[in-house]
Amino acid sequence: MALIAIEGMHFFAYHGFYEEEQITGNNFQVDVYLEKSTAHAAATDELAKTINYETVYLICEAVMKKKVRLLETLAETIGLNIKHQFKGLSSLKIRVTKFNPPLGGKVEKVWVETSGSFTQKCARCNKPMVCYKDGTCWCNSTPLYKKTTEHLRMNFGNKCLCKECLQFYMGKEVSEES
Repeated sequence: MALIAIEGMHFFAYHGFYEEEQITGNNFQVDVYLEKSTAHAAATDELAKTINYETVYLICEAVMKKKVRLLETLAETIGLNIKHQFKGLSSLKIRVTKFNPPLGGKVEKVWVETSGSFTQKCARCNKPMVCYKDGTCWCNSTPLYKKTTEHLRMNFGNKCLCKECLQFYMGKEVSEES
């Protein structure tokens, strides 16, 4: 497992609760910390098997261009976009910092940090797996017959199953690459 950090991304943007903040703008910093297995990327020396820093930057830049009122909205939106871009993240942490906030006194900065851990164990085989619990995991996106879904819910509740176990219930063989 590797911790991949992209720190100190600076943006001038128009975020803030007060109308004047959305007119005058302010300086912001975004820091992103991602945890992911990088053994395959290291062995093959392929960028597609790991986190592309440029892509992370472009995601942050795109989110920072859209005016919002709260730092919490920025952090959560950046995190959601990164999760949907990169498969297999074990965890992520996003920090959004606003410099010189208009609080009526001298305040250097304020920041909001959001984080999530996505590692859990399959409810059927107990194998470690990654699940974002946001509709993108196998449990929420795999088309199953109605009776199969009922069986899984009865036996495992709302707990997620790994890709291999779900493919077993679908009657499919598991490939090395999937």
